[in-house]
Amino acid sequence: MIYHLDTTTSTNDDARDARYRHGDIVWAEHQTAGRGQRGHKWLSPEGENLTFTMVVEPRFLPVAEQFLLCEAMSVALTDTFAAYDIETRIKWTNDIYAGDRKLEGVLIEHNYAGTTLSRSLLGIGINVNQTQFDPSLPNPVSMAQLTGRRYDRREVLETFERCMLRRYEQLEIGDREALQHDYRSRMYALGEMRPFRYPDGSMIRGAIEGVRPSGELILRHEDGSLHEYLFKEIEFVLPQ
Repeated sequence: MIYHLDTTTSTNDDARDARYRHGDIVWAEHQTAGRGQRGHKWLSPEGENLTFTMVVEPRFLPVAEQFLLCEAMSVALTDTFAAYDIETRIKWTNDIYAGDRKLEGVLIEHNYAGTTLSRSLLGIGINVNQTQFDPSLPNPVSMAQLTGRRYDRREVLETFERCMLRRYEQLEIGDREALQHDYRSRMYALGEMRPFRYPDGSMIRGAIEGVRPSGELILRHEDGSLHEYLFKEIEFVLPQ
């Protein structure tokens, strides 16, 4: 069920309430403390975009394989945009790009029960109808900018809901190989020699070969050697 709120601190905060169960979506027009990855704030003009959290309860999924849920969500987002004839790619770990521009942001938060997940909050912000962005943002883009048309936001949200439940079912029944194949085939800059930056600021060049079920990026360095990196151990240097 979709719960539509006028204002909340953040949809992830609201979705922690136990009254929201598996498959429920909390959608807010305005977040007073929206969050993104790496502690960034998520800002969105009221009435232009989608800011929401989907609750899932993947009790079957081992903690060590939690990245598979991230893959299911990322692939579902690309499915959603494809429904509107927008071609996208997944920039590891879960940013969705059209060309070299970012269409959405994600913040996933998990609860655990022993060795498995118990409840996960998929916090998502999609740039839908916004056409002007803060110039300090590096590379945002919206569905409206890409296609020249405005969208019914509830319709877009319902499209994502269907796509996500379909991909979640794929994960639940154990069809993980197909899910991982789809994630890899849709990766941003797959096989392209690109610059990357370490946390200390030093740079390398490498080509993405894929990603492990546990989330490590597989990167082939210029000398041909393969290396694996966890989130925050390396980052893309995006085109200017």
